[in-house]
Amino acid sequence: ERLQQGFAANAAASGRETEAVARDWEAQVPAARLGNPEEFGKACAFLCSAHAGYITGQNLLLDGGLFRGAF
Repeated sequence: ERLQQGFAANAAASGRETEAVARDWEAQVPAARLGNPEEFGKACAFLCSAHAGYITGQNLLLDGGLFRGAF
């Protein structure tokens, strides 16, 4: 919902259609799509589970590969 609000604000400021702004933003994501709430929920569930018991002090970047700082 927040992402859609951002697209709408950007569209209003630029005089473009909201859908066009969303498509342009999505095209920048290496995964070629936006994440969905279920994927974010599963990442959260993993971090709260016993499987992540040895993970400490980390930031989990869920952006489909958009941030390219690891190269």
